[in-house]
Amino acid sequence: MSQQPVQLPLPGFEAARAQWQDEYGQQMGGEEIRRNRSGVEVQPLYTSADWSGQRYLEDLGFPGQPPMTRGIYPSMHRGRTWSQRQLIGLGTPEDYNARLKRILGAGGSAVSLIPCNSVYRGYDADEVDALLLGTCGAVVNTVDDMDTCFEGVDIGSLSTAMNDPLPFTLLALLLAVARRRGVPWSKVTGTSNQSDYISHCVANHMFYRIALPGSRRVLVDHIDFAARHLPGWNPVSVVGQHMQQAGATPAEAMGLTLCTAVQYAEDCIARGMDPDAFLPRFTFFFDISISFFEEIAKMRAGRRIWSRITRERFGARNPRARRFKFHGQTSGVDLTRQQPLNNIARVTAQAMAGIFGGLQSMHTDAYDEVLSVPTEDAARIAVSTQNILREEAHLVDVIDPLGGSYYVEKLTNDMEAEIRAVMDRIEDAGGMYMAVESGMVQSMIGASSLAFQEKVESGEQTIVGVNAYRVEEDSSARAALSRPPPEVMQAQLENLARYKDARSMDAVNAALGSLARSAGTEQDNIYEGVVDAAIAGATHGEIVATLRNEMGTGEPLVQV
Repeated sequence: MSQQPVQLPLPGFEAARAQWQDEYGQQMGGEEIRRNRSGVEVQPLYTSADWSGQRYLEDLGFPGQPPMTRGIYPSMHRGRTWSQRQLIGLGTPEDYNARLKRILGAGGSAVSLIPCNSVYRGYDADEVDALLLGTCGAVVNTVDDMDTCFEGVDIGSLSTAMNDPLPFTLLALLLAVARRRGVPWSKVTGTSNQSDYISHCVANHMFYRIALPGSRRVLVDHIDFAARHLPGWNPVSVVGQHMQQAGATPAEAMGLTLCTAVQYAEDCIARGMDPDAFLPRFTFFFDISISFFEEIAKMRAGRRIWSRITRERFGARNPRARRFKFHGQTSGVDLTRQQPLNNIARVTAQAMAGIFGGLQSMHTDAYDEVLSVPTEDAARIAVSTQNILREEAHLVDVIDPLGGSYYVEKLTNDMEAEIRAVMDRIEDAGGMYMAVESGMVQSMIGASSLAFQEKVESGEQTIVGVNAYRVEEDSSARAALSRPPPEVMQAQLENLARYKDARSMDAVNAALGSLARSAGTEQDNIYEGVVDAAIAGATHGEIVATLRNEMGTGEPLVQV
């Protein structure tokens, strides 16, 4: 028998609430106002006076229906759970391949390739100090390296996120491997996971390879190339993670990310692209901090705002264009070197927030990730954490289980207001590109970072093991992954030298020359030149250097 809806306000409600407030005040005395990381005031109790459900259809709706607050698919995790996209990268391509196979065997269903920091900086292995190679990711410079990374793995069936800043050489190398293996590009699926040059300029300078105007051009060319050749590839991942880890509050990170997505959409429209064609392939990437309810509300509010922007601002009619598809990574910033096993609890809380927030894929950090590239045992625990939450804790049985909570719905509305206030500031500054070019965004993040650090140092924000509940530890006993043996990296350098000697330099020089000429004309698609160069045998470093020479080096604007 269905229940009759409750008519509000209930008889006696106000009197009961007044009595509670009086008794609460007597117990708590002069309590200070509590705020979350985004500055939203958090009340001690929420009731139907804060959210009554009268705007249910306007503010919540049903999963898969506007405004998408409760999820972008009708069945959400009950029908298909998130993909477990563990970020893997260490040592040589052979090391990566071995770890990849073990992660897939442990339950991982998708993978992200994390390259060595030398790759992120845009260089080949023979251009940097060998001591630095392979310590933070895999050394991948050539099509042979990429082939080895995925040896014994069907690249036509595994969704792969390339942590691959523009000009997206890793994807180009993967496409070269696909051609070598006879795998149609139409079967290559995944995401250009670090395609967001704006977030790199603002907060992740190692990834910022090419000057802003050139970066803008390459990204739009990349989106255009994927639209014509890679139907299963998402060429845009707008990264809120970098800005939040740099110090932005959760509301600021969401607002800045949405502004970045708006900027990219407008750039595509200016190129003549159809929003109903390119918006379905926009994805997002967010940091999930340990501020549990705030993160859930951030994601629900962001999903609602994006649904309305795509419909009202860009006129998208395709329902897929309004989907706010996002990957979540548990926040490494919240992890501590002190008492590192405590990080398992932190990651679990963060992962639960991501699940309740409705993510589509997730990486759970290993507890020792703050010390080094994760050890294998720690990485296995990180994967098992997701398996336990999904299968033992049954967190996937109900869609949006916190929907309708007085607190969560009020907090979602409050976070939406904070996010929109950030977006209004960026809009008033001329849009995200101009706001970044002027340094406004960098200043905003820097101020928030400083404010949070001051709370930690004053003790207002507790960090267990750091400023409270400390214990004496032997730091030398902390497990960490060792640097790759020097002889292993020397062998990798020798492989690179042999690769360069064996290729046709005529073909390489012709491809790189064509790529350079493409950068000087608006008629050519630069990314086609990148892929052609990779197929011809050019290395990652050679491709990046060619475009740096033509388009300028990325020089981040640091606000002091």
